[in-house]
Amino acid sequence: MIEKILQLELGERSYPIHIGPDLISQSALYAPAIRGRQVMVISNDTVAPLYMDSVCTALQDYRLEQLILPDGEQYKTLDVLTRIFDALLEKRFNRSCCLVALGGGVVGDMVGFAAASYQRGVDFIQIPTTLLAQVDSSVGGKTGVNHPLGKNMIGAFHQPRLVVADTNTLNTLDDRQLSAGMAEVIKYGLIEDREFFDWLEVKLPQLLERDTDALVYAIERSCRCKAEIVAADERESGKRALLNLGHTFGHAIETGMGYGNWLHGEAVATGMAMAADLSARHGWISTADVTRIRALLIKARLPTDPPDEINRERFMELMAVDKKALDDGLRLILLDAIGAAKITADYNAERLAETLDQNLPLTGS
Repeated sequence: MIEKILQLELGERSYPIHIGPDLISQSALYAPAIRGRQVMVISNDTVAPLYMDSVCTALQDYRLEQLILPDGEQYKTLDVLTRIFDALLEKRFNRSCCLVALGGGVVGDMVGFAAASYQRGVDFIQIPTTLLAQVDSSVGGKTGVNHPLGKNMIGAFHQPRLVVADTNTLNTLDDRQLSAGMAEVIKYGLIEDREFFDWLEVKLPQLLERDTDALVYAIERSCRCKAEIVAADERESGKRALLNLGHTFGHAIETGMGYGNWLHGEAVATGMAMAADLSARHGWISTADVTRIRALLIKARLPTDPPDEINRERFMELMAVDKKALDDGLRLILLDAIGAAKITADYNAERLAETLDQNLPLTGS
């Protein structure tokens, strides 16, 4: 069996990330991470029929409860979060309990936020079942829910005790969701790993075919990049913001189109293409670089152009509701090269307008 183990180093809150096939049913993986007797496995109505039994069998020695939530970004809300608190209180879970997030990014974000909040903080484990969650949202401790006015604007930093990224779960993922996860994989190549970007240009077909060796390598390399960044800047006061390449544009698309209509990875892919365009307009990267970036995204079956339904004025309004905005204005993550991103507020507003004009209608809905 191929298995890779990384360690995210955060002192007393360090935790392992296990990557490989046939992991979720291994009870020995969970024991070091669970300090009490009460465990609640929380999933959604898509993932639970596939993997809930395997996880619960592995955890059968604990006082086990299950909770199944509706599936979809549109359910990443305070109302649905309350269902988790209701279940914990009804079952009288105490402060030594452990929550287990079994699902994609929505489940992981909400269960993590519930764990951060319930009795002012309890343990939780991430079992991500989508590629996007395995390489991004399950690692690093960002948790939260959406608000109608902005994505992920309500949340907390709360690190898991363990991440179990079982690549077998990707075999039941539909092609659209797999491609959405590729956007975050490609992001790591763009922000600080040009060699990985070069590798992806060659190996992307194997990833899309779900080749286990290729997937384990790509997930490990992505998680290693994120783990190093998070270890250096857990609370996003500096370098961690690089992980948001494409996200300011992307969150505007997700919010503007209504949560769930565009997948997060699809919106991020388009956002990265727009960030590349803006970087080229400043002369920081070449038009040839932009062409390479767009070509890889398209090869991954991802969109690179924003929806016509959002006009430029509305897009600017949505971009302004962004966690990276400071008192002196909006910061963007842009590129100095493929493999070298930067956080900057020192961009030309006219160049930004040109990027938006190139991609968006001036008027419309």
